[in-house]
Amino acid sequence: MADWIEIGRIEDIPRQGARTVRTGEGDIAVFRTAQDKIHALKDECPHKGGPLSQGIVHGDRVTCPMHDWQIQLATGEAVAPDEGCARVYRVRVKEGRIFLMV
Repeated sequence: MADWIEIGRIEDIPRQGARTVRTGEGDIAVFRTAQDKIHALKDECPHKGGPLSQGIVHGDRVTCPMHDWQIQLATGEAVAPDEGCARVYRVRVKEGRIFLMV
């Protein structure tokens, strides 16, 4: 059964940065874009398992630090240079607090 858990405040994540949340299913990378949109993906690139939380956030994508794969934050889909998909987690923001469904 999935539950919403509070993981912090928007200010806890730098703009164009990420934080990692440890769960029983593994690490989840929670990203904040320059426009303050919050997204969450499994912290594992679909290519070779690189830590997406250590990648560079640009626009609505993150670039894997290992092999430069670009992953859409909203969908988890790899858009360059190949195809694949990272697991997406639902997030919501209420009064500046971030909640993650796990």
